[in-house]
Amino acid sequence: MVDKGFCGSTDGNLGRSIGSLVLFSLKLMADTKFESGDVKATVAVLSFILSSAAKHSVDGESLSSELQQLGLPKEHAASLCRCYEEKQIPLQKHLRVCSLRTNRLAGVGWWVDYTLSSSLLQSVEEPMVHLRLEVAAAPGAPAQPVAMSLSADKFQVLLAELKQAQTLMSSLG
Repeated sequence: MVDKGFCGSTDGNLGRSIGSLVLFSLKLMADTKFESGDVKATVAVLSFILSSAAKHSVDGESLSSELQQLGLPKEHAASLCRCYEEKQIPLQKHLRVCSLRTNRLAGVGWWVDYTLSSSLLQSVEEPMVHLRLEVAAAPGAPAQPVAMSLSADKFQVLLAELKQAQTLMSSLG
């Protein structure tokens, strides 16, 4: 069970805050007779509004004014903005971690196939390099496999370009 709730958690753990929001939405669904889709849409809209506000460093007072212009009652806007102001810095840190990032390489596997002779082939082809990359879209996300097969020439070109990119990135920072 979540200890202090969406607004009151003191550890800054965004996951707990989201968990509290889910529990709150389930309670809201039971109390107001909202359909599941209505609650999901509401949570998605609030998530978008709060993320956008944090991304653009909007202060709580301006956010409250905008929410009221959208039709949210003043008491609800004030409550939401109080929570937003308490979690604004951790939310901004989380957004920075997730923005402008490429997928993370979690693992690499490779092997080379080279056929010396075959009764089925008229001519023996060049070696094939098989790569299997384990790629995670975000920190902590499960890695997804990406497999590819390249001729030896194409692999040499890829390797040279990756080394060039690594040199360039090292010089930047």
